[in-house]
Amino acid sequence: MTTATCHAVGLSDGGRPTDVARALAPEITRRAAEAEALGTLPIDLVERMRAAGVFRAVQPRSLGGFEVAPVDFIEMIEELARADGSVGWVAAIGAGAPAFTAWLEPAVATALFGPNADFLAATVFAPTGRAVPDGDGGFGIDGRWPFASGCRHAEWMLGGMFVFDGDAPRIIAEQGPDWRLAFFPRAEAEIVDNWDVLGLRATGSNDVVARGLHVAEEHTISPFFRPARQDGPLWRLPFFTLVGVGLVGVPLGIARRALDEFRELAVTKTRAGTFEPLAQDPAAQVEFARAEAGLRSARAFVLDEAGGLWEAARAGDPPSLQQRAGFQLAAQQAMRAARHAVDTAFGLTGAGAVHAGHPLQRCFRDLHTAGQHVYFSPAALKRYAGIRLGIPQPTHLM
Repeated sequence: MTTATCHAVGLSDGGRPTDVARALAPEITRRAAEAEALGTLPIDLVERMRAAGVFRAVQPRSLGGFEVAPVDFIEMIEELARADGSVGWVAAIGAGAPAFTAWLEPAVATALFGPNADFLAATVFAPTGRAVPDGDGGFGIDGRWPFASGCRHAEWMLGGMFVFDGDAPRIIAEQGPDWRLAFFPRAEAEIVDNWDVLGLRATGSNDVVARGLHVAEEHTISPFFRPARQDGPLWRLPFFTLVGVGLVGVPLGIARRALDEFRELAVTKTRAGTFEPLAQDPAAQVEFARAEAGLRSARAFVLDEAGGLWEAARAGDPPSLQQRAGFQLAAQQAMRAARHAVDTAFGLTGAGAVHAGHPLQRCFRDLHTAGQHVYFSPAALKRYAGIRLGIPQPTHLM
């Protein structure tokens, strides 16, 4: 795949999101080992993704973005993650901050990023920062944000924090602590080189530390509790729902890669002491078929629920609490089915899969690492059950 070919299909050219991803995929796959050795994506590969519009896919049109529909975005991330899990993850996280500019006042967003915003960013919404009003229309901010995926190439950070009044967190009636996210230049913070992990090794998800940083109040957002300030169907999706739309394509793509890898090797691989290929083993056939059925069913569930969210939003209404809970349930099932598919392919492959350079080993490590993200926490299952059983739930997490 040449650079020219990569540039030939882009969202700005009217390319379909899945076509954009597929045009990038051969080079992504070819350079996966290089990226893993670097511990971050090669900057020229990131720039190809930027030129294709990947990071602006769900950015407001008023800032030069494309406002891609949820199903299309999920399928794009799925294709990128199939090529390499780390790339799918960086694409999903990297598209986040540009999307979340929709929660800024439009004039403020334009002033910060320009009418044709094209920036690379890392987002950590966990409130591990501390913001104190500084009397100058903003906050003094100190914080350490772990798992800042893509921070090595990021130009901006979007970090979570609680606002403090003195030594105590500020409490807002009927909400709780004043939880915000703040946009600030990544260059004003320090990267801690501590990304030595099981999987998603090429995401460069190091800690980012800021001390004594000044951030204007208008550069902060409260997306968990307030609606977006942009108009349009995409911005009728609540923040946490939009987070799920971003992430769910990753396990689907990694698992698809694992099953495809197994299918290709099974026709030639023989186990020790046998003469027939693994593909002729009836037990392996049944396990493979079950994994395939589980993954395809989970994928259909995700796309069906995402389509329902979009239909409601296009009709002018925010998706209902039941729809949002249903989408979370589908995302949980996607991770569960993906884990089963990857574990099945890894197990059936045998000892060869344990080698560091084997694609199934990378799928195994990447999928199990992605599954540790808070979005895929089993707590989502309890929230879904609570909604169905009429038990009040924290709706800002749906």
